[in-house]
Amino acid sequence: MKITLERNDNILLSIRNLTTVFNTDDNEVVAVENVSFDIRKGETVGIVGESGSGKSVTSLSVMHLLPRKISNIVSGEIWFNSPKYGWIDLAKTEEKLFRKIRGKEISMIFQEPLTSLNPVFRCGEQLTEAILLHSNFNKKVSREMVLELFRIVQLPNPERIFRAYPHELSGGQKQRVMIAMSMICNPSLLIADEPTTALDVTVQKSILELMKQLRNDIETSIIFITHDLGVVADIADRVIVMYKGKIVEHDHVWEIFSNPKHPYTKGLLACRPSLEMKLKKLPTIVDFMYVDENNEIVEKQDFDVMSGDFISLATEKIKLEERKSEIYKQNPLFEIHNLEVHYQTVNRIGQVKNVIRAVDNISFDVYKGETLGLVGESGCGKTTLGRTILGLQKATSGKISYNGQDITNLTSREWREFRKEIQIIFQDPYSSLNPRKTIGSAIIEPMKVHGIFKTYEECQVRALELLEKVGLNYNHFNRFPHEFSGGQRQRVCIARALAVNPNFIVCDESVSALDVSVQAQVLNLLNDLKNEFGFTYIFISHDLSVVKFMSDRMLVMNNGKIEEMGEAQEIYENPKTEYTKKLIEAIPQGRLEDVRRNMNKRPQFQKPVG
Repeated sequence: MKITLERNDNILLSIRNLTTVFNTDDNEVVAVENVSFDIRKGETVGIVGESGSGKSVTSLSVMHLLPRKISNIVSGEIWFNSPKYGWIDLAKTEEKLFRKIRGKEISMIFQEPLTSLNPVFRCGEQLTEAILLHSNFNKKVSREMVLELFRIVQLPNPERIFRAYPHELSGGQKQRVMIAMSMICNPSLLIADEPTTALDVTVQKSILELMKQLRNDIETSIIFITHDLGVVADIADRVIVMYKGKIVEHDHVWEIFSNPKHPYTKGLLACRPSLEMKLKKLPTIVDFMYVDENNEIVEKQDFDVMSGDFISLATEKIKLEERKSEIYKQNPLFEIHNLEVHYQTVNRIGQVKNVIRAVDNISFDVYKGETLGLVGESGCGKTTLGRTILGLQKATSGKISYNGQDITNLTSREWREFRKEIQIIFQDPYSSLNPRKTIGSAIIEPMKVHGIFKTYEECQVRALELLEKVGLNYNHFNRFPHEFSGGQRQRVCIARALAVNPNFIVCDESVSALDVSVQAQVLNLLNDLKNEFGFTYIFISHDLSVVKFMSDRMLVMNNGKIEEMGEAQEIYENPKTEYTKKLIEAIPQGRLEDVRRNMNKRPQFQKPVG
């Protein structure tokens, strides 16, 4: 059904019947199909869905940033109520005019700030360029405007940030620079495409608060694209749910959270680990729906999130006591004593300027069969600690023992032998796989290095078994990494880690950048493999809700030191330090009271509830 435009002064953007396609060598792929919605002035609309749902393609269609050779808007209209040019159809606007609009009236925050900032220009120069392009200010005034905006986005030491190159900033700082760049010309519409994905929960909270403050101060409309409905509850007025290029549900944020209609929406809401209850297994999208032979979505009527998989807190404590008697009565698998890892920064003539204590006098044990969660913000030392345990980073001092054997100072040759025992699953599966090797070769390679089997045929049989074990199949054996989704690539990395039959695995932020539904699948898989093979995990993450779901015990790190350590449930219920309390409070939980609080602050967009 074709939806026509109704020109209303309160509407800023009106998308009508938008269809965008990509042309591949084999066929034409419809990325966005017949999408229609409006954005009111000063309103925040959340667009949610998994990777491939079409949410980012919709925003790139609005911004004229789709690759021209392989994509095009085949039908539809994108009407923008420009303060300067009046109502214009962006789908048919010439690039010369669009350059005057892009950055000034419509701006965008991209998901990955490092790839969005020019690495050869200083951060301040990149922002002043936008001011000089869209205004009549001189360089001196532009510089002062940039420094003031850096202060507004709460960047420490704005003068240093102005002179810094992107690689010299942390992930949160780069994202704030991107936000400052997007707001530099006070745009009427801001498109935020996954602006907080893979950021610490504390940094995410501060960025969300910042965006709400800027929205309220200059009445900017925001399209907030994410796969996390917990974040949407905290910022959005309305929510659009997309699945395979189509809008499957569109309603006020309260209705989406209190009474979701579509099974896909119900699945997204249920996939995220909860801090309030314990599930043995996380629900996934396939528990709520399936696609029939006519390509129609069918809801599963008999699925109950609580049935069979819910563990009461009392039962959880009983089970934990039982596990204690089994796990913690044995000798530790790993013993870490007074471990320290220091980095030195030097000036241009080689003199030591500063010593960074990435890991500062840490001691703890890891027991066979347990999952020890390692949580903290970026820069707290958790990844350095994990890499040092694996021998990928040399310790400055201290001792690491495995099954009573001191492995602190093994030679390179000894480490190669020892790596059959311990493996790692990295955060980014794409960069940890060789793009020139098929996934079959990637899985077989560690078997060949360690001489697990005598013949290639035996390795191949084992690789196919592992693919099936992680939820893939034999058809995937000869495919390359770029032919898989993020969740599938992470499954390949898990299969590769299992190839040498390890006893101990470090999961380093292995689900932080995945969709919540794919994240649930990977977390369930890791737990299933642990139960089947008796693995021991160190699970590193900045997301306390994920760590709580996975872990028996939890270790909280801050500035290279241990803030506190204990049972995961106990730390959540009774955090002993202010730092841990701050981590817990920063987690977006998507509760109805959070939605109500957000709505009551924005009565002009919806009637307050309760």
